[in-house]
Amino acid sequence: MKKIFLLSICSLLFILSFAANAGYTQTKYPIVLAHGIMGFDDILGIDYFYRIPTNLSKDGARVYVTSVSSVNSSEQRGEQLLQQVEQILALTGASKVNLIGHSQGAQSIRYAASVRPDIIASATSVGGVNFGSPVADIVRQGLIPGSKLEGVAKAAFNAFGGLIGLLSGNNGLPQNAVGALESLTTKGALAFNQKYPEGLPASQCDQGPMQASNGVYYFSWSGTRTLTNVFDPSDAPLAITSLLILGDDDGLVSRCSSHLGYVLKDNYKMNHLDEVNQMIGFHHIFETDPLSVYRQHANRLKNMGL
Repeated sequence: MKKIFLLSICSLLFILSFAANAGYTQTKYPIVLAHGIMGFDDILGIDYFYRIPTNLSKDGARVYVTSVSSVNSSEQRGEQLLQQVEQILALTGASKVNLIGHSQGAQSIRYAASVRPDIIASATSVGGVNFGSPVADIVRQGLIPGSKLEGVAKAAFNAFGGLIGLLSGNNGLPQNAVGALESLTTKGALAFNQKYPEGLPASQCDQGPMQASNGVYYFSWSGTRTLTNVFDPSDAPLAITSLLILGDDDGLVSRCSSHLGYVLKDNYKMNHLDEVNQMIGFHHIFETDPLSVYRQHANRLKNMGL
């Protein structure tokens, strides 16, 4: 009898827990994820946003993962993203979407929100290169425009971007490695910001407006650790690139450069790949699970009526 009682209590708690989570991530508008440079939607069953779409959708969210050129300028990638957003709206009948962009994907979603604010409810930057990256600056300085070295690097990265497109089932998207690099430099980011300033803070380290003049809500979060999990092979390379950046950073983007709109948090114990739950879910054991961060944000958007 005691065992039956305990089993009944456990079953009841499970049901209550399931009921409590039902609808937790059910935003009014679909959530659209945009990958960064050298990114993809999925390759061989591995998501760029690892396990994030399924974790959001299981409690009500309608989630769509877009795929744009792996390497290209932010404006070109933003235009490709915008075309896919319009397709998602036609498919779902929704009037707007909530965009979430990682790394260079932050510039892609900012472009879409600036050009078509009428169909964008919110734009969230995750480890976004909103004010450029010193790593890109150094690479650009080493590749003199018109030089043989630049030509070789361009050909190699264009080919690699094309391979990513082929493996992810998105073959045929144009690749432009130099355009991508230019977009991520400090100079390129500032030029981009002059055209698409919505959501930006007055200076890098400040808070920006939660709702910009175009009516779109802007948010951001990022990390400031590189070595986060001994089993993660990506930690060491990011620790090396981190040496090129002054101040706190996630290995590729500085803490202040990631700011856009309302800064939810800019010092998670996460590196640039942890922010999208890569590599395959390895992250700092004493930090919030990246999946929980995305779920909490979806719930935030839901509660705001977005």
